[in-house]
Amino acid sequence: MDKKDNTDIAFKTTGCTWLSSVSDQVGVPLDQVNFIACQVFGLAVAFWFRLCLNPQRNTPEVRHAVATIIGASFITFCFGWYAIHVFILVLACYGIMIKSNVNSVHRYTMIASVGYLTVCQVSRVFIFDYGILSTDFSGPLMIITQKITTLAFQVHDGEKSFYFITDIFFFSKPSLLEYLSYNINFLSILVGPCSIYKDYIEFIKGQHVQHRLKRVKDSSSQQNGWDKVPEPSPVRAVINKLLVCACCLLWFFIITKAFPITYNVDPQFISEASFITRLAYALISVQAARPKFYFAWTLADAIHNAAGYGVSGVNERGEVSWDLISNVRIWEIETATSFKSFIDSWNIQTALWLKSVCYDRAPYYRMPLTFVLSAIWHGVYPGYYFTFITAIPITLAARSVRRNFREYFLSSPLLKICYDVVTWAATQLTVCYTVMPFLLLAVEPTMQYYRRFTS
Repeated sequence: MDKKDNTDIAFKTTGCTWLSSVSDQVGVPLDQVNFIACQVFGLAVAFWFRLCLNPQRNTPEVRHAVATIIGASFITFCFGWYAIHVFILVLACYGIMIKSNVNSVHRYTMIASVGYLTVCQVSRVFIFDYGILSTDFSGPLMIITQKITTLAFQVHDGEKSFYFITDIFFFSKPSLLEYLSYNINFLSILVGPCSIYKDYIEFIKGQHVQHRLKRVKDSSSQQNGWDKVPEPSPVRAVINKLLVCACCLLWFFIITKAFPITYNVDPQFISEASFITRLAYALISVQAARPKFYFAWTLADAIHNAAGYGVSGVNERGEVSWDLISNVRIWEIETATSFKSFIDSWNIQTALWLKSVCYDRAPYYRMPLTFVLSAIWHGVYPGYYFTFITAIPITLAARSVRRNFREYFLSSPLLKICYDVVTWAATQLTVCYTVMPFLLLAVEPTMQYYRRFTS
């Protein structure tokens, strides 16, 4: 039985046989159709959540309960009985939080959550033949692992860390309902992103916008007009992000499907194509693979905004910004002139999580340990480890080059433009070389890809 057969069985057992015909018609795998269906429904529910279940007419408990029930329904719909792993992880880590003291809760939670995630990923890869898509329940577990550990570290830190910048100097352990809502809410259960617990609780209580805009007013007396709109409409931000999603879908059907990643290691292509042709195809195929990530993260951001969550403050024009939990900055990625600027704009909330739980806390070898934790969190595919281990010397080299040579090209605009063009091209080539194993996943195609650069 092949991968498609197993996928069809999984969808039939969850009552989703109609999705099979949709998948066949559009040429998209069933798991992706299922994901999009849930997210589109989640977008509609988010608007309803903001308008009909607003905090002025409903208690936080009601909003927590509804968000949790809908989120639990989403993962059950998508993964069937595999969704039980999500509930096991959340309930087990809540027990650890309640029973552990604040001095050790972060350590126990990190070990338990990352350990359970790794066990599930090992079973999916090696027991289920390198990851049958219908059993890919590790995605929600990855997001929940971030949330669980972030919250545990915040409970441990108390007033010493996160909350000096948010005007909170005391942090108590959440109730079971609050914990479930934070981890399983329908806004982020499928693709995230991870957000700060306090921000989510403020959103549920209806205090998110006011507190965010109040901080802007308190920090800058030059901002004008924000307090005239106490509850700004997210419609414009949502529409803009949905337009980005539409462009990503169009790019996927036109470009991505025409340049499959696996063709980079096709034996005939490797033996017949010149080095320049192979390099050009690698660049195009890696570029073509990004929009599916752009789509998923931007759609998730739009869903949060539709519910009224995601205000970060106001921009330089005095307009409300809805990018608090944005996970990607597409323009900055495509125009990145350094490896660091590329990384800083990609999967932003995961980078912040890695920084808060590892980079800022490790006494030694902070960058290598952070990349290793990132690889472990992503899974057990060998390609992940090739990518993140390779990224360590590349990051060090990029830092050294920028520190020692950039100043010589800032004396004139022309030199600066030349420097930016060269560093942009170098960054794209470096990213292509580094992330290709991440996309190929397995050892053999990765080694074929590496060997072709020496032939």
